[in-house]
Amino acid sequence: MAQELKLTQDWDKVFALSDKVDHQKVTFTNLYGITLAADLYKPKAAEPGKKLAALACAGPFGAVKEQCSGLYAMHMAEQGYLAIAFDPSFTGESGGEVRYVAGPDINTEDFMAAVDYLSNRDDVDSERVGIIGICGWGGIALNAAAADPRIKATLVSTMYDMSRVNGNGYFDADDSAEKRNESRRQIAAVRTAEYGKERSLAGGCLPYPAPDDAPQFVKDYSAYYKTDRGYHARSLNSNGGWTVTGTIGYANARFLRYTNEIENAVLMIHGSEAHSLYFGRDAFAHMMYKSVNPDNKEFYVVPGATHCDLYDGGANGDKIPWAKIEGFFAQNL
Repeated sequence: MAQELKLTQDWDKVFALSDKVDHQKVTFTNLYGITLAADLYKPKAAEPGKKLAALACAGPFGAVKEQCSGLYAMHMAEQGYLAIAFDPSFTGESGGEVRYVAGPDINTEDFMAAVDYLSNRDDVDSERVGIIGICGWGGIALNAAAADPRIKATLVSTMYDMSRVNGNGYFDADDSAEKRNESRRQIAAVRTAEYGKERSLAGGCLPYPAPDDAPQFVKDYSAYYKTDRGYHARSLNSNGGWTVTGTIGYANARFLRYTNEIENAVLMIHGSEAHSLYFGRDAFAHMMYKSVNPDNKEFYVVPGATHCDLYDGGANGDKIPWAKIEGFFAQNL
């Protein structure tokens, strides 16, 4: 049975509500029995009784629907789609008794549950459903697209491979049995110490401004999550972060194995200056190796864009290639 969630009805997004869409809160339940909360955006110009193409949006990893996934969803609703942005299991306004944990199986299921929900709406054409995954949820979107042929088109924006970064560290700097085993020992010690107790948090982004000697991408995260540009009270990245043990499932899994079997369309976009570009390039190369349908796959690089520029368009608001995204979904949905 669906859990009754207490959802705020106030507009509390980091972006303004468009006058071209109607907005409402909705919920749906995944196969693990977790009730997820979502913001639904529907074009005001939609014809009564017409079934619309639909999109489910999520990400970044540790963000909430009031941040950039909601921006993507609202923008696509302006273009005529029915779109939802949802909070993943155990985060934001969504259910799950344990908070601030994640795993590749549950998160992939979250996307497929969103497709369940959209496919059963009277105002949605179930043959025209796509997904949008941002940052860590870009990799999860690819995983879901490989598992679920109902997903007719997948947009992957500024993606992370969460299993790779958790298992190998940034830029694969910790890709050794020795370093992984040391990390496993540390996590195991925390699990023992916290058994039956409140779980400690790993910490979100550094306060703004980040120290001068911090890597540029750390400064970029701080500038988004810790300022009015992207701060939200329910966002893990804006506040205390995941639990220390909460994402360990990603470290010991490799979850993009069958992406070359995706038959439906995929567009991957990444910034030329993004620290995460290697995740996208390598994931695309794997998807294309002996691909069952290479003709509807594309990797598109946005000149001059950093990782966080594709969250909200960057300083000038012009870094998200909306025309490219709109053309992709118009062709494939």
